[in-house]
Parts: sequence; structure tokens; C-alpha cells
Amino acid sequence: MMHWDYGWGMEYGWMMMLVFWLLIIAGAFFVIKILITGARRAEKPETALDILKKRYAKSEISREEYEKIKNDIAG
Repeated sequence: MMHWDYGWGMEYGWMMMLVFWLLIIAGAFFVIKILITGARRAEKPETALDILKKRYAKSEISREEYEKIKNDIAG
């Protein structure tokens, strides 16, 4: 009578398949999480101080105007 040796395939194949699908599901979860987190970061609104700093950096306002408006914003 012949004895066939299937190795890992028959005895532990189901475990390998389970690990494979768990890795696929975990990978998909992390990709979705990264995409959602990145979308939240993009939605961050600019504050008045951010806009003021940009205007000063572009030389749209003078140093005196920048300081005056900054003090007004700070209260």
C-alpha cells in the first residue's frame, strides 16, 4: 500500500489560508485608516493668524500692520 506525504498542505493548509486572509483584511484596514486620516488632515481650516502670517510673508502688509492685527486677534 502506498503512503502519500502531502507535507504541510493537508494538515496545516487551513491555517495558512486563515493567516493569508487575516493579513489581507488587516492590510485593507490599515490602508483605509490611512486614507481617512489623511482626509481629515486636509480639512483643517486656516486660522486668522495663519492667514495673517501668509499675508505678511507675501509682503501684502507691513510689519506695523502685522503687529497691530496680531494684537487685535490675540485680544
